Amino acid sequence: DVQLVESGGELVQPGGSLRLSCVADAYTYVGNCMGWFRQAPGKEREGVAATYRGGDKVYYADSVKGRFTISLDNAKRTLYLQMDRLKSEDTAMYYCAVGVAPLQVREQTSWGQGTQVTVS
Repeated sequence: DVQLVESGGELVQPGGSLRLSCVADAYTYVGNCMGWFRQAPGKEREGVAATYRGGDKVYYADSVKGRFTISLDNAKRTLYLQMDRLKSEDTAMYYCAVGVAPLQVREQTSWGQGTQVTVS
């Protein structure tokens, strides 16, 4: 099992930026896909962005493409999500996860506790 800890969520004005971080305790977990998901009140959890450890492929939900950027620092065991031009609809609890496929909730094997992003 891997422990994931997110940070960086806060209240931000529309049009503003935030960078979320997710630190993993080890890279011995199953699955090379790492990504970000979010869940707003009354909504299903959805994939936001994903990448692969040791690779250069990235995946984004249509709703954030062009505004969000995912990156991974293997040395620091940290996954980042740079969020720019934030909108009110981006308000949600953001979770990082490790799994075997990008942007698919059911394919994730480990989850962090989440960090709240509020755009208002």
